[in-house]
Amino acid sequence: MPTAWGYALASSDGSSLFYESWGERGHATPALLCDGIGCDGYVWRRLRDELSARFCVHAHYRGHGRTAAPRDPARITIEDLADDVRDVLDDALVDRAVLLGHSMGVQVSLEVARRHPERVAGLVLICGVPSHPLRSFRGSDALESWLPSIQKWIQRAPGMINRVSRALLPTRLAYEVATRFEIRRELVQPADFMPYLEGMAHLDARLFVAMLAAAGQHSADDLLPQLTVPTLVIAAGRDGFTPAERSRAMAATIPGAELLEIPNASHTAPIEHPNLVNFTIRDFLHRRVDGGGDSGPVRASARSTES
Repeated sequence: MPTAWGYALASSDGSSLFYESWGERGHATPALLCDGIGCDGYVWRRLRDELSARFCVHAHYRGHGRTAAPRDPARITIEDLADDVRDVLDDALVDRAVLLGHSMGVQVSLEVARRHPERVAGLVLICGVPSHPLRSFRGSDALESWLPSIQKWIQRAPGMINRVSRALLPTRLAYEVATRFEIRRELVQPADFMPYLEGMAHLDARLFVAMLAAAGQHSADDLLPQLTVPTLVIAAGRDGFTPAERSRAMAATIPGAELLEIPNASHTAPIEHPNLVNFTIRDFLHRRVDGGGDSGPVRASARSTES
């Protein structure tokens, strides 16, 4: 599948924003993929081919992957990232797109729908929350409480911390630790998860915690009842980062939203259960976004028994 590369110019501070595109421009609604924090595309690995019948755009956030750190270091809020999405769509010559967001990408997608509603044709919100993700991380608000201290500690020795993370993160040991705390070992192969660890290893620790703090302060709760675009929410029953109950509540608040909940999945559900996730997204886009079938919402939650 041929992939093209490009760079958009951020209207906020002139930063250069890397993006890739693939697929066919045609009758199907274009799609734009929004990553989680620290990610530059690993979670979409099993979905890319499924979307190739439509024109797709995937951008790297500021300081992530092939996008350099922002010219203005303060421009790392969810609002800034949402404006970057608008700028990438402009550069890619896409008027409207369905936004697929994973983890923090859920917040970014919702903020695009708030700030630039004319650019959003639909939403697919995967393993994420609409607000204050640090308050429910692994079932407590401990990370939110500790984050200011962590930021101060990193500011004291950023060079050393970056060197340590670059040495330790892209290793099999880090993969083994991840399987103990979150991802499903029997469903996620090292080849699927190592790109995430490699991307995290090259992310400046100061930018990461600053962006994490900004995400922790962001809320789109007030927007949810006002959304009018077709929306699909995908939740994972074993998600320790963004608990399923918060996804359920988000889906219940968005008018006409559909919900897929996968009980035996973690935060990496798109690579743990690719067949189910891909089929559900493809079916939703066909019915609700492209106008290829029944445009009415499936109001009951779809619960998978896939193990």
